[in-house]
Amino acid sequence: MKKFFAKNKKLICMLLFTAFALLVWRLGVKIKVPLFDVKANAANSNNLFGFLDIFTGGALSQFSILALGISPYITSSIVIQLLQMDIIPQFKEWAEEGEAGKAKLNQWTRYVALFLAFVQALALIIGIKNSYANLYFEELLGFELNAFTYVYMALVMTAGTAFVMWLADQITLHGIGNGGSMMIVAGIVAGLPAMFVSLYNEFIVGTTENPATGWSIAKFFIIIALFLVIIVAIIWMEGLQRKIPIQYANRPAAAAIRGKQDSNVPLKLNSASVIPVIFASTLLSVPLTIVNFTSLDTTWWEMIFSYEKPIGFALYIILIFLFSFFYSFLQISPEKMAENLKKQNAYIPGVKPGEDTAAYISKVLFKVTLLGATYLAIVASLPMIITLIFNIQSSGVSVGGTSIMIVVGVAIETAKQIKTEVQSQEYHGFM
Repeated sequence: MKKFFAKNKKLICMLLFTAFALLVWRLGVKIKVPLFDVKANAANSNNLFGFLDIFTGGALSQFSILALGISPYITSSIVIQLLQMDIIPQFKEWAEEGEAGKAKLNQWTRYVALFLAFVQALALIIGIKNSYANLYFEELLGFELNAFTYVYMALVMTAGTAFVMWLADQITLHGIGNGGSMMIVAGIVAGLPAMFVSLYNEFIVGTTENPATGWSIAKFFIIIALFLVIIVAIIWMEGLQRKIPIQYANRPAAAAIRGKQDSNVPLKLNSASVIPVIFASTLLSVPLTIVNFTSLDTTWWEMIFSYEKPIGFALYIILIFLFSFFYSFLQISPEKMAENLKKQNAYIPGVKPGEDTAAYISKVLFKVTLLGATYLAIVASLPMIITLIFNIQSSGVSVGGTSIMIVVGVAIETAKQIKTEVQSQEYHGFM
């Protein structure tokens, strides 16, 4: 054991730093925004922030100074990526300049993230004040809230987002894994105990109106088993790839002595990750959130934009497919890939270099993305399907297939980084 610690001292320090940074973040979640006073009966009100609250570890519903979390930065990074598509020529030039250009784009991403954080915070505060002031606000000695106090609270929440971004950067630089991803996973994992407690109370403990029965106890264990099966299935699906074989022209003669080397271009089944699900959920939740902050009747709006209703569910699935194709072709450009292969004197057997190669890659990517989008839609639908089948009433059961996919994906990448770090330490010790 001592030998292991001595050989992997750097890895252990990285793990401890990551744990300490996440602990600081969780402590920050407990600090409320000034002038907010979350009343005890607020927990019984309509869940306004369910999906977004998962990724902040409950900070949004508690109106913490870190309530917005890392989400403005994620939105900003996607916006900057879209602007690089010949919309802003300067951004496209920076994207092609290597590390120097990347640093400039990262700087602009942070500026846009802070702007988005301020706008989101201000809209959230005004909306809550207008519709739910009796649950979330306090009047201090007759002091009335005005425009200056709104801006003050929004600036506090924006500063919280800036701190979260800085902390995420520190984890990326000195810890294990990507800082932003680790914080999202920490927020999701923080909600797991409450979810299992809610299930336990509903099916095992029961209430006077719905006492526990043999069937309800069996349903509890079936749900837990399904939870584990979903995790295993996601791990398997996330590892699937479609490999496009390639060959290199003008190989040196020594290559024949070394033997044939198989080369390929791997295309992940789910190259868009969970971005389409997050986009679709956010796009549907915006109209409902706006309506909730007004005096309008929400019945008609829920029929269209709530994915718990048939029309809203169909729209939800359609948006997942649309965003899957859009983001996959944004991440993997067939034209650029064909151009890079041509520069490397590589080609796909039976396909001419240039436009034919780009068309072939586009065709393969379309088929792979179709399967990946179907997989995403099924995973995103599982929580709603399981809730309907088992008639789950617990409001605390909010962690679904999308959240599990995020946790599994980050866990796989983190495990790879740890493995690489351990191997590098072994090679260093050998030398």
